[in-house]
Amino acid sequence: MGQLVWIASYPKSGNTWMRAFLHNYIRRSEAPYDINSLTDLTASDINAERYRRYDPRPASQYTIADVQRMRPLVHRDLTGLDRTLVFVKTHNARLMVAGAPLITPEVTAGTIYIVRDPRDVAVSYSRHRGRSIDDTIAFMANPEAATGGTDTKIYERLSSWSEHVRSWTNPPDPRVRVVRYEAMLESPEATFGQQIYWLGDDPPPDRLVRAIQFSSFQEMRAQEQAKGFKERVAESTAPFFGTGQSGHWRTVLSPAQQAQIERDHGPMMQRFGYL
Repeated sequence: MGQLVWIASYPKSGNTWMRAFLHNYIRRSEAPYDINSLTDLTASDINAERYRRYDPRPASQYTIADVQRMRPLVHRDLTGLDRTLVFVKTHNARLMVAGAPLITPEVTAGTIYIVRDPRDVAVSYSRHRGRSIDDTIAFMANPEAATGGTDTKIYERLSSWSEHVRSWTNPPDPRVRVVRYEAMLESPEATFGQQIYWLGDDPPPDRLVRAIQFSSFQEMRAQEQAKGFKERVAESTAPFFGTGQSGHWRTVLSPAQQAQIERDHGPMMQRFGYL
């Protein structure tokens, strides 16, 4: 039985990028890893099939209390996927809901938590959701914000962007390694290399550089254009992989939209150097 390492973030903050890098690095890929096979090494904590072991009904019929009752059991099951570390993707905040934690501490070894400027998140997430930027800004400010509740994806509690970040980063936890998305862009070798050091390996430079190249946005966009990406939501017609840029919000958001995000999340944005 292993322990879980969460790859955690608010949506559209670099979670898929980090998972692609880990696949390319750990599997020592000689060619870019298939983006539609990112569950090979990183499980999803909202896969409804894992919950049906404990309740065979269609997952859309589960109440929040049902999901929370089963969640620690499913997390325990995930530890059986490997004898050492099991990587698990999550967009859940680290909160208590219906008397149970969204992230089960007893089976957790650590977390890589990725944070991104919420102005860029709003632009990217609106495309991903197939909803307007104004609607997405309001969603990101809602402390009750959640997704899932379908037959394939169980309830996932995001809360607001600020509360999501706070829940994972305050107070500081040595088991949580916080990574800025912008650092992944600006200094990829240093930033991704530090993740490998943190996981207990000394990354050979050539292996590290190859994994970074094989998980670049250009590569992942090319793969999506060639064969699609199964994690793109049906509600959106936009590609999953956008520009991947930092500061793209400056050409998209209106002054009023920018100001609203900064009012909603100013203290947390200041803490991470976004204001």
